[in-house]
Amino acid sequence: MTGTCNTKHQKLIAWVEEMVKLCQPARIHWCDGSAAENQSLCDLMVKSGTFVKLNEKLRPGSYLARSHPSDVARVEDRTFICSKTKDEAGPANNWADAAEMKKIMLERFAGCMAGRTMYVIPFAMGPLDSPICKIGIEISDSPYVVVNMRIMTRMGQTVLDKLGADGKYIPCMHSVGAPLKPGQVDVAWPCEPDPQKKYIVHFPDEPAIWSYGSGYGGNALLGKKCLALRIASTVAKKEGWMAEHMLILGLTSPANKKYYVAAAFPSACGKTNLAMMKPTLPGWKVTTLGDDIAWIRVGKDGHLYAMNPETGFFGVAPGTSAKSNPHALTACAKNTIFTNVVLTPDGDVWWEDMGVPAPAKGIDWEGKDWTPDCGRKGAHANSRFTAPAAQCPVIDPDWQNPEGVPLSAIMFGGRRPSTIPLVNEAFDWEHGVFMGSACGSETTAAALGAAGVLRRDPFAMLPFCGYNMADYFGHWLSFVNKTDRSKLPKVYFVNWFRKSADGKFLWPGYGDNSRVLKWICERVEGTGKAQKTAIGNIPTPDALDVSGLNIAPADLAQLLAVDIAGWKNEAADVETNYAKFGKALPKALSEQLAGLRKRLG
Repeated sequence: MTGTCNTKHQKLIAWVEEMVKLCQPARIHWCDGSAAENQSLCDLMVKSGTFVKLNEKLRPGSYLARSHPSDVARVEDRTFICSKTKDEAGPANNWADAAEMKKIMLERFAGCMAGRTMYVIPFAMGPLDSPICKIGIEISDSPYVVVNMRIMTRMGQTVLDKLGADGKYIPCMHSVGAPLKPGQVDVAWPCEPDPQKKYIVHFPDEPAIWSYGSGYGGNALLGKKCLALRIASTVAKKEGWMAEHMLILGLTSPANKKYYVAAAFPSACGKTNLAMMKPTLPGWKVTTLGDDIAWIRVGKDGHLYAMNPETGFFGVAPGTSAKSNPHALTACAKNTIFTNVVLTPDGDVWWEDMGVPAPAKGIDWEGKDWTPDCGRKGAHANSRFTAPAAQCPVIDPDWQNPEGVPLSAIMFGGRRPSTIPLVNEAFDWEHGVFMGSACGSETTAAALGAAGVLRRDPFAMLPFCGYNMADYFGHWLSFVNKTDRSKLPKVYFVNWFRKSADGKFLWPGYGDNSRVLKWICERVEGTGKAQKTAIGNIPTPDALDVSGLNIAPADLAQLLAVDIAGWKNEAADVETNYAKFGKALPKALSEQLAGLRKRLG
């Protein structure tokens, strides 16, 4: 591997030289983002055993990786926000003193790249000519990180050209934490095996990111959760915009009117599926702009504009099927990196709930022989595909518009078997912020252990907000002062997961969620019918288009019912969650909670 340092940015060159002295790599490679470089790195990883090349006819340009069993997901308990004070980090974050943490990081990184190549990865979040584009430079000793970052971000020489001789960048240090002694044989997935020695550290006041010990996903691809949410949320507050854990979709009506919607859901609530939904309503069309992150700002016309700062999908494989998300399957049909799924005998991949028969035998995510009846899952529950967004068959023509797209509506949601109706419209912006702040979802056995436990996850940002969430609520509330109130998007709360008394889902979900989106568009236009209730505006019984849908009138009535007793319990639980924020909680939200209680009687 060779890589030329094609930049005149002296501050950047000096920082890289400083990190070389600290980390002591055997080689340095400046990434240019080219196809030739990418192929060279993939070939290198096939040779080292990190990658298995998949069948070129069945899955062209694609590879499978298997991580170490200790390195399979984000490590929230090892994720730190090192703001000046603990109060600035807030009760939802792990805080550590910046000076003390920097000392720990310097000790960890000293000599950590011995025997390895140091890759200098210039990347941009957002189109290069966007007013809120942010440039990062990730230094990493992992070729897996390089090829994933090439899919997930705008990466390479074009970014250095944009940076010029004195542009601003966010330094992002990463190491798998596995130095090689002379003659030591490397392993297929190098990492720090002890979870308590992994560190995902954010210094919002610099801003900078230091990540040590993990080679996986959001721990190692530092443009994703670390920069695009935790650091970006703090930068956005200072600069007057928002960095959100939201999908963005376009919805076109049969009359060819287009609406853009952003939506925030906690995990296991169908965010990616909704972003690429195939509507069941004739004449309606959904296009995808992003499935995970939205950067939102006030445009020149006073409306809120959203853009997806990423260029790829880092999707959870299990459960992705032709029924749940046919467009995601098409997106990962080629040029995709799969991590921790099953390798089939013909050189393809498989995972649970893929909607196709399991192979008679295969190799599981731990590299062991596997059969469908062996008593264990073949793919890890958090196994992934990294696929270029441009390969999504319903990618929106404006998905890379540097100005973003104007939002007609913002949706929040959660997995709630009772109490929360199918769809509920906020009375106004403040009420909408209240809805987002009260967002909760019931855990599933597959994802988080004990099933049915309600976890409050405000704005679906609990693991991703880089500062005190009470101040974050205040930042959302401040948008009434940044533009004309009438130009703000309408706000909704949805729940596809309400169940009947015998435990059956009342709503079919998937493509039929387009029926709820249709009503939202009608409300935006001022034509949709609604009834005012204690909790917000709910569709009238005849307002939802249920044509061709086999749903009992009693089930529909239950989906739209306001359970007063359940909502009183909900209000009490929200109050308990608010108490964590003490006096920092914005007064407007206390008033919203009091107003809800009064309306409930």
